[in-house]
Amino acid sequence: MIFVMLGRCAMLGSGICPSYQQRGPGMIIDCAHYQDGRRRDAGAMPLEEAAARRGQGGFVWLGLFEPSDEELAQVRDTFGLHELAVEDAQNFHMRPKTELYDQDVRLVILRTARYDDDAEEVQFGEISVFLAPTFVITVRQGVASELRGARQRLEQRPELLAAGSWSALWAILDQVVDDYAPVVAGLERDIDQIEATVFSGTVAPTERIYSLRRVATNFYHAVHPLLAVVTTVERAAESPQLQPYLRDVHDHLLLANEEVAAQRDLLGTVLEANMAVISVEQTKVSLRQNTTMEQLTILATIFLPLTFITGFFGQNFAWLVRHISSYAEFIVYGLGGLIVPLALLFLWLRRRTVHANTAVRVRD
Repeated sequence: MIFVMLGRCAMLGSGICPSYQQRGPGMIIDCAHYQDGRRRDAGAMPLEEAAARRGQGGFVWLGLFEPSDEELAQVRDTFGLHELAVEDAQNFHMRPKTELYDQDVRLVILRTARYDDDAEEVQFGEISVFLAPTFVITVRQGVASELRGARQRLEQRPELLAAGSWSALWAILDQVVDDYAPVVAGLERDIDQIEATVFSGTVAPTERIYSLRRVATNFYHAVHPLLAVVTTVERAAESPQLQPYLRDVHDHLLLANEEVAAQRDLLGTVLEANMAVISVEQTKVSLRQNTTMEQLTILATIFLPLTFITGFFGQNFAWLVRHISSYAEFIVYGLGGLIVPLALLFLWLRRRTVHANTAVRVRD
């Protein structure tokens, strides 16, 4: 078998690889020739030599990280890839899929995911896998799963390596699906925080709930279509020793799909509950405003007789001086004009209190 892997040199060592910022002259990072379940070469080999070794048995795994059009064209010409398949690998897809082209070349597109706890966002990447009996080519775009661990695990399984190129596809699928678990856990933590806030009677930021629901929906679109892809791979893989491992990947993927679907539905319920809490808070505010207006109305009503007396005496002061000549007349015109409105106000307030108490007793 031939195993070729191209990616960032950061995947082979610690730290940040300078070629991530500026490409070097060679795009092959690791090239391993696997035959009879073991690695044949320790170092990397040129692209042409890797393609030539396909005739010796085994397969070539070529890993590219965000390759340029010229690099993809070189790989296409060297391995005889279909132009539509290469065009698919250059585009960023919203959903996983699989296509079978001529010469038994299958294109499998996977969505990778990584959760950013600070931004509460899922960062998506993509791996396009060209699968043939004699080679495997991976093209990584954006944030992608690190395939070095997948290769190392596969090296420790000679019985799986002996199954051919399908074993490399299993290793990639296993890595991608395993990386979904931290995303599910990160979403679960944030959803639990919002759920605890809302069901405690406190209003949660509606924008945050909408944002998390959008993130969960996008993640669901990456996970759910992959079920059909894995099912197709299970049916197409002819190696009996790979079938249990592919079923295991399918089981883990099914669990992740169920969890993210439940999270999306739960966020919808939380959003409805949060809107109910907001409605209750708005009702409380309206009641407080109504109480304030009622108090202001009562105060204005109390001062209304005083305003009437002041206006009456102020506008008719000369007439009052000429016509009020005794204390009896002063009491009738002055105190009477004040006492009568106050008495009417008292009767109105008492009648209103009686009606309010009656209404409370009826509701009880």
